[in-house]
Amino acid sequence: MDFTGQVAIVTGSSAGIGADAALGIAKHGGKVVVNYASNQAAGEAIAAKCKELGGDAITVGADVSEDANCKMLVDAAMDTWGQLDILVNNAGTTKFMNHDNLEGLDKNDFEQIYALNLIAPYQMVKQARPHMKNSDAPSIVNISSVAGVRGIGSSIAYAASKGALNSATMALARALGKDKIRVNAVCPGFVGTDWFRNALGEEAFAAISDAQRQLTPMNQVAGSEDITGPIMFFASRHSQHVTGQLLVVDGGMLLGMPFSQ
Repeated sequence: MDFTGQVAIVTGSSAGIGADAALGIAKHGGKVVVNYASNQAAGEAIAAKCKELGGDAITVGADVSEDANCKMLVDAAMDTWGQLDILVNNAGTTKFMNHDNLEGLDKNDFEQIYALNLIAPYQMVKQARPHMKNSDAPSIVNISSVAGVRGIGSSIAYAASKGALNSATMALARALGKDKIRVNAVCPGFVGTDWFRNALGEEAFAAISDAQRQLTPMNQVAGSEDITGPIMFFASRHSQHVTGQLLVVDGGMLLGMPFSQ
């Protein structure tokens, strides 16, 4: 895999899946805009690691749920390197709520979750398109979820937002095909990142991790590094004839088969 001479924006890349994606692209020669919403030190640490791995990087603090910040991220890439080849829409959020508790979510919850999980990727694509169409290998990778495939996950609002992102991925792939911009989505299952650990607490995180192991034929829980390969596949020239696809990366969880005799 080779990203030499290519420029990527990875939203939400100061930790977790986004950080590993940024590092993976940099390791293979790419230049990366590392984006953080609030943790500047974490973003700068990832950018420094990108440079140590042989790539180049800048950090941009921006909450991409705000439209103006999407333009700022794209402008930062163009001002620094004069091109944009890859966009990884990774930033996301949720509210943990049992699906049968309909009183647990309100309009504001849906609006906040949709703002970051659906509208922000759309706005990023809109800002990036005029520049990416000049690339010889443009690729957009949306980080979705199995929640959007099967209506499961941390809350109904989250599942709905990821289902909408999956539909948007296919619609954008059709719309941008004439520009030779590919649009695909990676749909991870549960990924044992610090984001979940911090949100749930250590005890609940361990319990959910154990439960997830029992749900997968491979009897394992993914780390963020397990999602990096599929992201880089879609981002790279190795998938130059692939667009509009949703790749589930869940250790087989959605197979729904008996895992032991």
